Formats: sequence, structure tokens, C-alpha cells
Amino acid sequence: MKMSNLKFLPSILFSGIISIQAWAQQTNPATPPAPIPAQVSVYDQHETFSPYFYTQNGNEYRSASGIPGPKYWQNRADYSIHAQLDTSKHSLDGGVIIHYKNNSPDKLPFLWLQLDQNIYKLSSRSVATTQSTEGERWANRNFDGGYTLGKVEVQMGTKAYTPSYLVNDTRMKIDLAEALLPGQSIEIRIQYNFRIPEYGTDRMGRLNTKNGWIYEIAQWYPRMEVYDDILGWNTLPYLGAGEFYLEYGDLDYAITLPSNMLVVGSGSLLNPQEVLNPNQLASFEKARKSNTTVNIRSEEDVIQGHTFGKGAMNTWKFKITNARDVAWSASKAFIWDAAKINLPSGKPCLAQSVYPAESKGSNGYGRSTEYVKGAIEFYSKQLFEFPYPNATNVAGIVGGMEYPGIVFCGSKATGGSLWGVTSHEFGHTWFPMVVGSNERKYAWMDEGFNTFINTLADEDFNHGEYLRKMNIYGFAPYIFGPNTESSLNIPDVIQFNTLGIEAYFKPGLALTLLRNQVLGKDRFDQSFRAYIANWAFKHPSPNDFFHCMENNAGEDLSWYWRGWFINNWKIDQGVKSVDYIGNDPSKGSLITIQNFEKMAMPVTLEIKETNGTTNRLELPAEVWQRGPNWVIHYNSSSAIVSVTIDPDHNLPDIHPENNIWKSGK
Repeated sequence: MKMSNLKFLPSILFSGIISIQAWAQQTNPATPPAPIPAQVSVYDQHETFSPYFYTQNGNEYRSASGIPGPKYWQNRADYSIHAQLDTSKHSLDGGVIIHYKNNSPDKLPFLWLQLDQNIYKLSSRSVATTQSTEGERWANRNFDGGYTLGKVEVQMGTKAYTPSYLVNDTRMKIDLAEALLPGQSIEIRIQYNFRIPEYGTDRMGRLNTKNGWIYEIAQWYPRMEVYDDILGWNTLPYLGAGEFYLEYGDLDYAITLPSNMLVVGSGSLLNPQEVLNPNQLASFEKARKSNTTVNIRSEEDVIQGHTFGKGAMNTWKFKITNARDVAWSASKAFIWDAAKINLPSGKPCLAQSVYPAESKGSNGYGRSTEYVKGAIEFYSKQLFEFPYPNATNVAGIVGGMEYPGIVFCGSKATGGSLWGVTSHEFGHTWFPMVVGSNERKYAWMDEGFNTFINTLADEDFNHGEYLRKMNIYGFAPYIFGPNTESSLNIPDVIQFNTLGIEAYFKPGLALTLLRNQVLGKDRFDQSFRAYIANWAFKHPSPNDFFHCMENNAGEDLSWYWRGWFINNWKIDQGVKSVDYIGNDPSKGSLITIQNFEKMAMPVTLEIKETNGTTNRLELPAEVWQRGPNWVIHYNSSSAIVSVTIDPDHNLPDIHPENNIWKSGK
């Protein structure tokens, strides 16, 4: 999800945090808030390097090696959905059949479902817990919506009945006549309808363009809550900042609507011959084989009002396998482009873009399909192969939101901003759609990981077309300011104006520094890929990630996790003094460095001598295991002119003024 409405950096209000480079591009690090003054050292090596980190040992469900244990399990939810869009009332009538299988070792006397549309009720917890002074991002105070439920029925075996159920805000509890035993399955059938808000809290909605409404439809059917081995039922209410935690399964769905509307959605279009005319079909097939963008529906087609299928109404059918969700979009205003995505395995895959005429052009969505293709091909090569048959970018009212195989991006995005939001939203394919972490609790495992991989994509795309160099120093006051919080907090607890820091930028930077400064690219990349492969289409916890990285990299990184993710510690390294052995520089020098704050990090020193010699020393974080001071015996051959700690400005040091020692000062 794209971040917007962030108060700490006004320039990000419109473009969001897309990646570390994108932030650098949009921010002036030369004018940060006033530096935080230096303090007497508060560093305690016993706290930073304490041997007690993990709160529980590995078990048969989750191994201490960071992989699923021999008895790991997760439940499964398959969905069959049919919905009809009423464009005159801006409403949707739907019916869902959920086939739910209990793979757990537990009896389940009741089931919990998510009713996310209820966030749009004026009586919702989201409205009650959103301050109007912070905008209306999570609460739509000018719209009263939510689900109206019709028939609710369950069937187990041959027995079908209407269960007792309770709806509480965005959750629904269904009491079963008989407990669902381990290995058993149940079918849940629910009829429902809801009105579609114009502004859907950055996740869905509708946009009125000169050629018609664009509908972006998500969270549009009742979905199962996750039952896992950590918490049992995960029933945190949907308040807006915390996103989603969902079971995997196969989903097929059919959308009926006026025949002048084009529909794109998660997964494969099952009936292209029924909904596309011969010219559209021919262009569609051409795009599947083309490495350059092919237009399937032009602005002229939109203006002429070409319809799809036959009759006044049309039904579009889709299916996606081994996914956690589906979303779709529809409009008679859509221009439609597509091109082939080249996946490592050679599996067919299509990049698509749909957008209104207002968004066309080479600086706008005319390059969207190129961006989709570039992002998907890079992430598939770098991380794990893209698992879906299509990747579709939709231009609409939503600034940036991700779903399996389809993303919603702002219709006004252009240039580097459009590349950034496209890369970011499709980066979410890997976190949390392939690696199914709990977004509602751990936004940093979703947004932070994605922010990190976006950085790599920026370097790769078109030889760094939108890559910008940044000065990490300038961001230290934002990352370690007095009001910042631990990234481990759930997103609904993190303050509104620091969510972008704690969920996106700080954990993204933490992974960048772990890769570049601590482990090195080879060890990090191998470990990170192993984490993705081990937990693909499963539900990892933070401990699973920590264990996996440590075991694959061969490092105890508890000190790193404590500093960057668990606590709100800061970085402040400095050079204290330079002394000469026997007052003779040719006999060697003693350089004393200090760690003023609680976080430990490796040290890079640049040493310049009067004879013109310049050397660099690389010291591991373990130099801080003995305390806040470390003395380096340096084999100097002449007097030292200067010693600089972190000369390349790789670390967000809160007090860079003490990073340089110069002779005579």
C-alpha cells in the first residue's frame, strides 16, 4: 500500500513512500530538522548483545532453523463468488460460497469471518478511532455503507442449516451445530450487498472521468479470518492502518454488469471469446507474444462506445489459484494496453494497464505496461517467480493498493512517481502475497520488506532511470526523532504521522544496511531468497524471519533485530582521539572511537596522513561488545591529518558532527 497524508515530510503528501531512493528524490536532506545534540554515552553492551532474545524455542510447527516444522499446518479457504454491479445505484449484490478446510489439530466449534466493508459504517470502530484532524484516510465520514447480509447457510456433509451468527463491527462469528473436526471441511454460503463509496479509505472506490466511472472493487466479499498455531483465531478489527491476514486457496468469480464496461481482475479471464470482439481478441493474443506494449482498446474505441459481448448485460469470469484474495476493476472509460512478461521458467504471463484518457501519454500511463513488465521481471529474477498469469495496473481514485495480480494506482501519477508506485504495489506480490505474513499486526514485514526490494528495482530498471543518490545522514532526525516508535508495534497503535517511518522507511533501510554493511550482498541475498522460498504461501512470524536469516547467514543477529525492529534505539558513532605510540607517528597510532547510543553497527574509518596516504578500516559490530569505547592500533607512517567514521554517509547517525577528528582541533 502506498503511504500518503504523511505530515513529517510534506513533499510525500502526493507521491507517497515508494522506496528509499524515491524518498531521497522527493526530499531535501540538506535541510533536515536541527541535529540532535550529542550526549554522554548511554550504550550498554550487556543489553545490546544479551544472549536472551527469542521468547520460545523452535517446535514441530516452526523450526528454530527458520523453516516450517515437520507438523506445520494452515487451514484453507476456497471461494466461488458471483456479483452484479448496479451502476445506477453504485452498489454491488453478491453471493459467496466458501469451502473451508480445517487442517489444524484442533476442533473448531465456531468460525470467524472478516466483513471489511463494515469499515464504511458510520458506527464503525474505524470512524470512532480516527481523529478528523488527521484527515479521512481510514474513515469516510461522508458515507454510511457496509454489508447488508441476506441468507447465511452452512453445510457439512449432507446437512445444511442456518447457523446462529453474530456480527461485531468488521467481524462475523458463526456458531456451528457440530464442531469442525481436524481434517473436515465445511461450506459457508452468504448473500450480501453493499453500496460502493467514492472514497474507499485508500483501498477501493470509484472515480468519475469524462468518459465514465472507474470502479476499483476490493474487500468485496466475506473472507475467512486466519486460524493459526500462534494465536488461534486472528480477529483484530479492521481499523484501516492494519491491512490483511488471509488464508490461501483457489478463487473463481463472475462479475455481471453493463456490456459497455471492460473488466480486469485477479487471475485468468476464463471467457475471453464471450466478452471480447475479434479485433480485441487478436490484439490480446498479439500482446501475449510481444515484448513491447500493444494497444488492445484505444481512446477512439472508448469514445465510439464499443461494447463487450452481446446484449445489455455481460458476465466476466475469472479464476486464480493458490492466492489469498481477489480484486477487480471495471469501466467504460478504460484504454487497455498489454505486453508479454518474460519469467525465468518461461511460463506465460501478461502485463496489462487500464486507464482513462486523462491519464494517457508517454509521461503517464502510456508507459505503465513497460513499468509493470520491468518490475515483475526483476522481482521474479531477484526473489521468486511471479505466481500469477497476469499483472494488471489500474489507474483510478486509489493512490496505491495491491491485490494478487492486480494493483490500483493513482490516475494522476506520472514519470518517476508512476514507476515508483507501480513497482511498490507489485512488489507486494512477494510481501505479503507470496510470503503470507500478518499485515494487521506486522506492517514492517509487508511494507518495510517491500520498500527494501523497491530500492533494488530502482537500481535495475532501465539502468537506473529513476534512481537518485541520497544522503542517509539527512534522514537520521526523522528515523530517530523524539516521537518515533518501535516498528514492532501494530500499525493501528503507531501514531499516524510516524507510520510511514516505522512501517516503511526504517525497516526498509534496516534491510539495506543489513545487506550492505553487515552481511554483504551474497550472504544476504541467499538468506533472503531462502526465507521467501521456505515461507512461500505460508504464514511466517517475525521469529521465523529472524531465525531464517541467522541460520542461512551463519550469524547471531539478535543485536541487530533489537536495535532496528524491537526497540527504538539510535545510532551515534564518533571519533574521540588520536594518540601516537611514544609520541612518534611512525611507530603507530592509537585511534579511540566511541558509541554514544544503544545501537551497535559496524564501523568504517577513513584515515588520512600527512604523507598523502589514505587508508580505510572495516570493523565488525563486535568491537562494541567490550563497551562504548574501542581503541584501534593503526600502523601509521606519518602524522594523521584526519580520521572520519562512516565517510560515505551510509549510516543515519544522529550526530554527524563528532564523526570527524582533525589534527590541531
